[in-house]
Amino acid sequence: MSGEKDRDVGFDALLFLSFGGPEGPEDVRPFLENVTRGRGVPPERLEEVAQHYLHFGGVSPLNRLNRDIIGRVEKELAGRGITLPVYFGNRNWHPMVEDAVAAMAADGVRRALVFTTS
Repeated sequence: MSGEKDRDVGFDALLFLSFGGPEGPEDVRPFLENVTRGRGVPPERLEEVAQHYLHFGGVSPLNRLNRDIIGRVEKELAGRGITLPVYFGNRNWHPMVEDAVAAMAADGVRRALVFTTS
């Protein structure tokens, strides 16, 4: 949409907020410990759940799926002449939501729309 003025949507940014998940075998145990922190889950139960993740290569599809959706949303926004930065943060694994919010604040974001994916 060259030549068109950017459309104002009333927000400074869009934040995709998700649960998070391990992206490799080395992430599985730290991810599970983060998810269950403060809940008194026995180590043997964590190991049992870790084996489920490791059966699939230690990778949760959540981050990949979110990044794919974010790419599609960015493309759609740009095609409609909407300049809106899109951030991604997870509750339980990287990229962490605290880091995304800090980046948003540093970038001057004051009004963000949050889209939760899990």
